[in-house]
Amino acid sequence: MADIDDIKDGKDFGLGQPQDKQGFFLKGLANYDWGIKNRMSRIFNPKSGRTVMLAFDHGYFQGPTKGLERIDLNIAPLFEHADVLMCTRGILRSVIPPSVTKPIVLRCSGGNSILSELSNERIAVDIEDATRLGASAMAAQVYIGAEYEHKSIGNVIKLIDSGLKAGIPTMAVTGVGKDMARDARYFGLATRIAAEIGAQYVKSYFVEEGFERVTAACPVPIVIAGGKKLPERDALEMAFKAIDQGAAGVDMGRNIFQSDDPVAMIQAVSRVVHELMPVDQAYALYNDLKSRG
Repeated sequence: MADIDDIKDGKDFGLGQPQDKQGFFLKGLANYDWGIKNRMSRIFNPKSGRTVMLAFDHGYFQGPTKGLERIDLNIAPLFEHADVLMCTRGILRSVIPPSVTKPIVLRCSGGNSILSELSNERIAVDIEDATRLGASAMAAQVYIGAEYEHKSIGNVIKLIDSGLKAGIPTMAVTGVGKDMARDARYFGLATRIAAEIGAQYVKSYFVEEGFERVTAACPVPIVIAGGKKLPERDALEMAFKAIDQGAAGVDMGRNIFQSDDPVAMIQAVSRVVHELMPVDQAYALYNDLKSRG
């Protein structure tokens, strides 16, 4: 084991030299089985190599938060404009019509609420049910540096191992503890750990300083979380900067479903992600679509 007393910050990230994809369009996945690569090809558009995931799994610990009071009324109109739907199995079975053919990323961690310690989760879905539901990927939170760090890493490892047997990829979600610094050094550590234990892709946060080092040092794709609600133009700018600095997509929730016009917002986000549409142009598109009602 390396001597932890002699760890030096990395400096040579090869920012001008992309990682060799070895014949597959997503980095780090060339040597996986057909099933995992096929499911990842549903999640990520093979033409752009990117994805717009619509996250509405917040209810598993927040309950009926703003914008998620009625999934059938507030979220269903967004389905056609998303590349991927990220939700819990309860919502999938109770609200989403089986005729919806969008790829599903299934929230598989749970067991807590906003009233308790968020990092103390468990695996809440077994691989048989994920397979039965036709999930394209499974997701679980990993809390690096938090009280239950070891348990959360173990949860993700269990998902990865079971997913490899069934050909279902795992997305590790980098949760941030209350005392953790939201900077490139932290997210570089968290995303690299997630990739090292075998996650096929990682959900993290965008940071203004050093994000390109985070994406360069992670050998598998990173999608960014939307985080707290921002003004629409600011959210579009965050998405643009993240993609421009190496992210492979977004997994947005509140910045879409709490927008003044969620349908217009997700379409503008999609143009930024897949086409790198400039921010001013995307914001104008949002306002144009909003004005049409």
